[in-house]
Amino acid sequence: MAAMMDRTGVARSLEQIASYLELNGENPFRVRAFNGAAKTVLGFPAELDVALADGSLAKAKGIGPAIHQVVSELVTTGRSELLEQLHEDVPAGLVEMLGIPGLGVAKIRLIHEVLGVESIPDLEAAAVDGRLAHLPRFGARTAEKILKGIAFLRQASAWRLSHHAGDEAEALRAGLAGLPHVLAVHVAGDVRRRLEIVQEIVMVLVADVSPAEVFRQLATMPGAREIAGQDERRATLQLAGGSSVQVVVTPPQNLGAVLVQATGTDAHLVALAAHAKARGFNLAGAALWEGSRFIPTPTEEALYGALDLPWIPPELRESGAEIARPVPTLLDRGDLRGFLHCHTNYSDGTPTVAQLAEACRAAGYEYVGITDHSRAAAYAGGLTPDDLQRQWDEIDAVNARAPGIQVLKGIESDILVDGALDYPDHVLAGFDFIIASVHSRFTMSEQEMTDRVCRAMTCPYMTILGHPTGRLLLAREAYAIDLDRVFETAAANGVAIEINADPHRLDLDWRVLGRARAAGVTISIGADAHNVGGLGYVDYGVGIARKGGLGAADILNCRGVDAFLGFAAGRRVGA
Repeated sequence: MAAMMDRTGVARSLEQIASYLELNGENPFRVRAFNGAAKTVLGFPAELDVALADGSLAKAKGIGPAIHQVVSELVTTGRSELLEQLHEDVPAGLVEMLGIPGLGVAKIRLIHEVLGVESIPDLEAAAVDGRLAHLPRFGARTAEKILKGIAFLRQASAWRLSHHAGDEAEALRAGLAGLPHVLAVHVAGDVRRRLEIVQEIVMVLVADVSPAEVFRQLATMPGAREIAGQDERRATLQLAGGSSVQVVVTPPQNLGAVLVQATGTDAHLVALAAHAKARGFNLAGAALWEGSRFIPTPTEEALYGALDLPWIPPELRESGAEIARPVPTLLDRGDLRGFLHCHTNYSDGTPTVAQLAEACRAAGYEYVGITDHSRAAAYAGGLTPDDLQRQWDEIDAVNARAPGIQVLKGIESDILVDGALDYPDHVLAGFDFIIASVHSRFTMSEQEMTDRVCRAMTCPYMTILGHPTGRLLLAREAYAIDLDRVFETAAANGVAIEINADPHRLDLDWRVLGRARAAGVTISIGADAHNVGGLGYVDYGVGIARKGGLGAADILNCRGVDAFLGFAAGRRVGA
């Protein structure tokens, strides 16, 4: 069977069910069961439709008969009767409050029960007039944070994370490809340019009938709620889940021009049109003309080639300046030789060392750097020195019996408030490499945070600065930090800086990668994987590196294992 909902969507739906149950005051064991099932689904090694068919999902930990039924319904129909019923039972305003950063279910229930608040405007009024601050364990500071969270939610509500948008676009591609007379379907827009957050999904359909006929077929698709025409070749499709999709229809002979227009930013298209005009062409109405003569562009390469331009990768089609620049050779996923930044069941991950090693070997990597949390991250099961010794012994055993992959002993060490790394030097010296990250005190001033991070980079055992701005996309803003000073310090001390490929982070931002490279900084790509499925996060990090114009020579883990270890060891000389 073809899955109607991918594992991310299923897990998100299970988490929503848990939240709604908790808002309703349901049995906490049932709430925990749905939250646990969401984690199981995210880390499940097989595709969900296959696991449902062969019965393996029913045997997974935490997937009882009732939850199995919900998962089956979500995978096969894209809907859940239980979720829809809960959505009806819980006041809509309380559901919306779940999106406010820092406002959990317990606080929402208290606010609802004591103050009778049932909507975000009501909540905002209660925060402004002081009622919120007088609730037990709240206070003025909490009320102020909730006001900031409401503002952030309003700004972010029109956007979605790149992996969610990408999954939705791929599911749409499969559905649209089945329509009569549709010859091909292409994902365009923000998703194709690999933006970290996406406002609108854009799909280009190649058809051998008129756009009007295709639009009539669109209305019959499962999940389609409404279709509104924009012009003779574009329409907006509203889906039952609330999403909207722009659908563009073109004949095969004009696909190149239409796909370029549907992919690039306005700035890219304006620059391209100006370039065309200077050469006697007119790029208008998503078609290329020379005077009154239509120029067929069946591919993007044909369009750019007609204008004496090389094909420009979609990731670079942003500012318009790329039209006049040489096209760099961008990083490819196959260039990566090492898999970095992953967590095992020693801290807050789910796989064993051996499972991660095998998954990385199967994915084509030469080495994998295990980086569980250090002891300061007690909330994430941070490792004590005794835990470390047990893990190192296990890594030695895996390396002895697992040819084709080398497991490195790493750690994600907390950068403490004073800039020191977690663990004393004699423990730090035992690691092959160290990723150091900030996980606390995000509200420090820019100078304090910059001093803290730069001081950490003087430690000779530190190899990589992890998720350097601490942002969580659509959930938490980056902390204040002087990145130019961080880049200068990293380059001077031979510390690499990470592109954290977790799609909730994608940190460093692609917009600053050029400045980092100009400062002489080496970049690494780390998946921040907490399960085997997290290996796929690397693709999002590769997309960010490509948007920043980086190639294999710029990336630390494109080096072989000896060169990678040499980079780490080079800082320890004289330590």
